[in-house]
Amino acid sequence: MAAQPLSPDAIAQLPKQLPAWTLKEGKLHRELRFVDFSEAFGFMARVALAAEQLNHHPEWSNVWNRVVINLTTHDCGSLSNLDLALAQRIDAVAGQLGA
Repeated sequence: MAAQPLSPDAIAQLPKQLPAWTLKEGKLHRELRFVDFSEAFGFMARVALAAEQLNHHPEWSNVWNRVVINLTTHDCGSLSNLDLALAQRIDAVAGQLGA
């Protein structure tokens, strides 16, 4: 899937499409907490597989039970369809884990 920049109207609709995410400094932003490090790391491993399928990779960090994710498409200099698709896959993985 090729990156297609989102229009300003599409970006404005993202909070409705992705209620667990916020727009922060032009990026999609989400913070998740898990029971422990193993659960957080397992979540990240599952997301990594989805990111590889899309060939689109998150900016993220992990400290113990917390995972912070920011999505943007550097090639576009903005948010793209890939950010939306990856956020939806992240939400699906989080939902499966009860996060």
